[in-house]
Amino acid sequence: MTQRTPIWKAIALSLRSDIAEGMYGAGGKLPTEAVLAARFGVNRHTVRHALTALADEGLVYARRGAGVFVATTPTDYPIGRRVRFHQNLRAAGRTPAKTVLLLETRVASARESEALELADGSLVHVYEGLSLAENRPIALFRSLFPAARFPEMLTHLEANPSVTAALAQYGVHDYTRTSTRVNAKLATATQALHLQISEHAPILRTISINSAADGSPIEVGRTWFAGDKVTLTLADL
Repeated sequence: MTQRTPIWKAIALSLRSDIAEGMYGAGGKLPTEAVLAARFGVNRHTVRHALTALADEGLVYARRGAGVFVATTPTDYPIGRRVRFHQNLRAAGRTPAKTVLLLETRVASARESEALELADGSLVHVYEGLSLAENRPIALFRSLFPAARFPEMLTHLEANPSVTAALAQYGVHDYTRTSTRVNAKLATATQALHLQISEHAPILRTISINSAADGSPIEVGRTWFAGDKVTLTLADL
């Protein structure tokens, strides 16, 4: 038997989509509980539950006696041949930051070895972290690099979480994204915790390969973007 989605979650999802589409801009006021209750055909308690969930995610905030307002609007994030996290967010008028969650070296899986054109059993450096805009999490990421080519990569990333800066230590001053795949997912409990969203909220996953100037792959990455916090755009950067 298929379990039905709670009504308050469906309302939260609908309002989240409205905000992501720009129907309510940053600082804009949402309709009153009474108006929303009439719109969705529910009581005000159900609407309040949905608004509380959005507030817990940091998407809206309430002002006593004034109503509920949108905290932020989605950040435009270009996907093109040259994608640089800090540059993208600064261009969107946001302050970027990263939190390191994991730095480790391990044996590459068969799929990872194929993407990086490595021999079976090769080692890769793994960099997992959280991307922030205005100190709010917008994406989780996992990047893998061939360990033999970049032996001290994790040391550089520990000192400075910028991938671009770390690659520059090895003379890689330019690299391009040679492939990108994007698909929609629902947030797992762990992803929701990190991204400060509800479990099963929509997220966008990208799988990409970055290559050096000579065409050799140097990074394979996966990024999970909070669907209501980021708008992915196609660009030739």
